[in-house]
Amino acid sequence: MNREKEIYKVTLVGGAVNMLLLLFKFVAGILGHSAAMIADATHSLSDFITDIVVIIFVKISSMPKDKSHDYGHGKYETLALTIIGIALLAVAVGIIFKGAGSIWAWLHGETLEAPGMLALYAALLSVVLKEAVYRYSIIKSKKLDSKAVEANAWHHRSDALSSLGTAAGIGGAIFFGEKWTILDPAASVIVGVFILKVAYDLLKNGIGDLMEQSLPDKVEDEILAMVSSVEGVSEPHDLRTRRIGNHYAIELHILMDGNITLNEAHDKADEIEELLRRQYGNETHVAVHVEPMEEK
Repeated sequence: MNREKEIYKVTLVGGAVNMLLLLFKFVAGILGHSAAMIADATHSLSDFITDIVVIIFVKISSMPKDKSHDYGHGKYETLALTIIGIALLAVAVGIIFKGAGSIWAWLHGETLEAPGMLALYAALLSVVLKEAVYRYSIIKSKKLDSKAVEANAWHHRSDALSSLGTAAGIGGAIFFGEKWTILDPAASVIVGVFILKVAYDLLKNGIGDLMEQSLPDKVEDEILAMVSSVEGVSEPHDLRTRRIGNHYAIELHILMDGNITLNEAHDKADEIEELLRRQYGNETHVAVHVEPMEEK
């Protein structure tokens, strides 16, 4: 399986759905007089833009190591995740402010126009399609071990939730009468809060990886346990870990009998490196520093 091509395929499927939906949503929002639907269409537009970002950055991140990138280009995939988070954050803030402005106007006596059925149909269609694309993308992200595809999958899920809230608001404004037209902008604010939470999670992970955040404690404990299980090795320490795109970087020190030969120590370090690469992938960067045990 060509990982790069599979990521392109997943992203293009999502991009095609996003293009279809954003056009339909903008038309439905304008003709259906729905602020919530226009906000939802804007969200779909951000989805489409981030699909393009993923395609560009995955292409770069798949490039092999070169003279100026000794650890490869994996960080570009993490950068894509961060850009998606920033795009979502901007969309969320815009939606919340616009919805809040409509609510403020309604509270001061302004009459809000009830949305039309076309907007409701568009919202329901979006829920179905975006949830389907999310499920497809999240399954693929795990198989491909791609944080960028996973981020994009959650972007699809956020759009499905957005459309669900939009459908509830539009439906309430349509079926409950003029006094309840406030539900349309209220739904857009709720949608904005959902998107804000997803943006926060993506930025937390993306910025964490870019700032060389360590791997989770569970993974580090697993690494130490695996190394400790190797015969002749004791007290693995000074463990340093981080992510490079979808790969791990692992550096640690171990203690061994100071009387063994250099060849034996080298072979044992190679054994540890191979063990870790079998567990975490052939592209895992492993550096093992051997220290002699102090004689008691």
